[in-house]
Amino acid sequence: MIPTNLSEVSEFTLLGFSEVSHLHHLLFVVFFSLYILTLMANTVIALIINCDNTLHTPMYFFLTQLSCLDICYLSVIVPKILENLMVGTVGISRTGCAMQMFFFLFFGVAECFLLAAMSFDRYVAICYPLHYTIIMNSRVCKGLVAGTYICGTAVGLVHTIITFSLPFCGLAINHFFCEIQPLLELLCGNTSPSEIQVIVVAVFAIVAPFLLIIYSYIHIISTVLKISSTESQQKAFSTCSSHLLVVTLFYGTASSMYLRPKSSYSASVDKLLSLSYSVVTPLLNPIIYCLRNKEVKGALRKRWRNLNFTFYT
Repeated sequence: MIPTNLSEVSEFTLLGFSEVSHLHHLLFVVFFSLYILTLMANTVIALIINCDNTLHTPMYFFLTQLSCLDICYLSVIVPKILENLMVGTVGISRTGCAMQMFFFLFFGVAECFLLAAMSFDRYVAICYPLHYTIIMNSRVCKGLVAGTYICGTAVGLVHTIITFSLPFCGLAINHFFCEIQPLLELLCGNTSPSEIQVIVVAVFAIVAPFLLIIYSYIHIISTVLKISSTESQQKAFSTCSSHLLVVTLFYGTASSMYLRPKSSYSASVDKLLSLSYSVVTPLLNPIIYCLRNKEVKGALRKRWRNLNFTFYT
């Protein structure tokens, strides 16, 4: 007999990728490789920026924070995925599930607001270049980052406390981690209030920072188009294109997951969506910023030459 109240049980079951059990070994190699590659790429970005004095600017300060968030964000999810692929269906304690949900939301929402802070930085740099160093001083940058973590904490606590205070009529989570949507499937009775809660919080955590980004880029584009030099226009746009690409990837997949009712939930589709913003995007972020940023590539080449020189001497 399945318990109907979460307080009566001590463990959930994560079904993971049980529908493709014949591919578990292949998927393990793929996810493990992506995990290691992502950790290395984001760590290198953070180290390069911290070691190169020419990159000690607000834009690269935010980029370092993004790399750290991606490392933490990924590490909340991937180890459990790898365990699931190794041994099949795995259990996760009630406390462990709640903690995983909280930290996933904490890092994810913090990244949403950090991307908005990065767009504000580009807005000030392009629209108010003469006042940039005054406006985007160290205190403001640290305050913006602190604000992103405060928002992440608030959203994580609201979702986790409300969700885990409700009675559950099932224990098998058809997902590879404790995601909100599959947990809603397990709630007893009418889940409409919980669905509304998810959408309302998602509007705050996803739509609000996205609107701030749109507002910033409307002003950025308007200012750039007024520049008479084509070369200067291209340089201005190039500093923003990487950020826009990251925003599109992250917000596009996250909004498709959270800004919709439970009735449209599909386990297989939502697993793919979750993978895109929780596993793929953290890997793409450093690649996008490295391949499209001359200053970061220059710093990488300089560091590589210094290492070679030290090695051969």
